[in-house]
Amino acid sequence: MPTQLDHDTVSRLLIIKLRAIGDVLLSTIVTRNLREFFPKSEIHFLTERLSVDVLRGNPFVDTIVVYDRETMTGADLIRQVRRNGYDLVFDLFGNPRSALVTYLSGARYRVGFRFRARAYAYNIVVPPRGGAVHNTQFNLDALEAVGVPIVDRNIYFTPSAEAERAAEGYFSQNLHASPFVVGINTGGGWYTKRWGLDRYALLADRLAELYGATILLTWGPGQLPEAREVASLMKHAPLIPPTTSLSELGALLKRCTVLISNDSGPMHMAAAVGTPVLGIYGPTNPALQGPFGPRNLTVRNEGLDCLGCNLTTCPISHPCMQDLPVERVLAGVELLLKKNDIHPAARS
Repeated sequence: MPTQLDHDTVSRLLIIKLRAIGDVLLSTIVTRNLREFFPKSEIHFLTERLSVDVLRGNPFVDTIVVYDRETMTGADLIRQVRRNGYDLVFDLFGNPRSALVTYLSGARYRVGFRFRARAYAYNIVVPPRGGAVHNTQFNLDALEAVGVPIVDRNIYFTPSAEAERAAEGYFSQNLHASPFVVGINTGGGWYTKRWGLDRYALLADRLAELYGATILLTWGPGQLPEAREVASLMKHAPLIPPTTSLSELGALLKRCTVLISNDSGPMHMAAAVGTPVLGIYGPTNPALQGPFGPRNLTVRNEGLDCLGCNLTTCPISHPCMQDLPVERVLAGVELLLKKNDIHPAARS
């Protein structure tokens, strides 16, 4: 049975999700549900500076509380949270620091997961199902534990108006060929999550030749050399956008017909803005961390015993990605197009 909250005593609540852009984005599934259940309460969201743009524009979040590791100590963060005077805290991150912040928040209700010894921090403890359900449902479990009805199962990313204008301007100036735009994202937090740049180049050329596709190579901090390497291996010149903020990247992804991507933050951003995604997976499990929503598909080098290992380094020559053939990913793209009733003109 869920723990019952005294609904009327919650005037301000805090969601905590630190670190990775993709994880923060997947946690936005809780925001509208909380707004519907607490329509008069202030909803704050604590995250790190890197992920702030994921939350800007979210219509269900009143205040973004920023933890800047370069300028703030853990004690600074605790003082800030205590000053804000929360009645209810959801710790959706569950590491030692977020648990301590929750414990010392002063909140009447402290909700978190039973991870090792960190359950001390919470007076409403949720059994973790991280290895059994998709990350979005893992986040919703915390709400269901206190009786919050789940009325919405969407994730949210809202590019700013300025970002939308910049993306529109970029495509109007640079999109001189096919309006069938295939975004390709070669990044990924660990090297084990990344398919080969040479394979991405072969795939991009095949899509250009089969459908006349315009290829957009997305990139983030430190990844421009990778995008340029893919372009150098291609026969058909792709588009490589200039430096973008997360909001601007989201606006570009929104205008792609589809995105092909490793498991990464931009992959989840594309899914959130409604662009169909083909996710390429190996060490992570798409059933748990796949692109969220019915329009998306994933592809893996099926048949390997080590799939879903979650290793950041591979002791056996990385076969999940190294041996995944271009033809299998191309077949996945074709299934994605069919699933979404997308019909690019095939070249004769």
